[in-house]
Amino acid sequence: MKIAVVGAGAIGSYYGAKLANAGEDVHFLMRGDLGEVHRDGIFVRGEGENFRAAKINCYNSPKEIGPCDLVIVAVKSTSNADIVDLIPPLLHERTMLLILQNGLGNEEFMAEHFGAERVLGGLCFIAITRKSRTEVDRTAHGDIVLGEFNRPAQPRTRELAAIFECANVRCHVKDDLALERWRKLIWNIPFNGLSIVAGGVDTRFIIDNKHLRKATLDLMKEVIAAANRCGHALPDDAWREHVKRTETMGPFKPSTLVDWETGKPLEIEAIWGEPVRRAVAAGAKMPRTETLYILLKKLDCDRHRK
Repeated sequence: MKIAVVGAGAIGSYYGAKLANAGEDVHFLMRGDLGEVHRDGIFVRGEGENFRAAKINCYNSPKEIGPCDLVIVAVKSTSNADIVDLIPPLLHERTMLLILQNGLGNEEFMAEHFGAERVLGGLCFIAITRKSRTEVDRTAHGDIVLGEFNRPAQPRTRELAAIFECANVRCHVKDDLALERWRKLIWNIPFNGLSIVAGGVDTRFIIDNKHLRKATLDLMKEVIAAANRCGHALPDDAWREHVKRTETMGPFKPSTLVDWETGKPLEIEAIWGEPVRRAVAAGAKMPRTETLYILLKKLDCDRHRK
């Protein structure tokens, strides 16, 4: 299988390097100077793994890569409009698009532009940091949840999961991708948002601070209620697994906080805006999430005015 990775940040670099190290034919679409990656490859470090993917195929142009069997979209959702022109050279009739992005609305966007039959979604349960263009550190987990856009799992879904498993990435196939998107928002909405509005704090600080912990639990329960109102049945105590996992992660900085600290655009619409809009359309309210949404938009707007 010929695989293109569009977006070589932490997620794209990690999973692309894992696949390349397992012998898959992986091609990275990257920005900027490629010399360092050509020379050094990509180093992956984490509990139970420490390797270098030495021979990295990387390019500045999708035309140099050509049609692929699988395109992994690992850019932030804020770049979706920019990649519309990058993907067509990577497609043939049966090319799959695997969307490894946070929040809601990304699969719909790709389906609108490239056809719903191509689109799969993947949720990455991982704590990972890109230290440099050639180094990524994994501090927790690494699982992927895979599903088809707007339909149950297909034979190709399980075939793709097997490819990730062969690369030592635990992969779980689900029949309801939309449900799993809401399940992940139980974590993403509070931790990504509070880490910024509380002044640049990590997950351990949030969990250990009684006021932020309460705010986290309140937000989690609000997300669960909204998901159920939108037709995605989550148990009332679905928040427990997220809290338990976070307690083992240590002082991890969520991806949105890293983007904030490095001056990058924030995935505000996908993580906070779209869930609020869908909840309101279904007759639910998400006042705490909406407050985070308003605060983050204000902070982001003020920063770009300076």
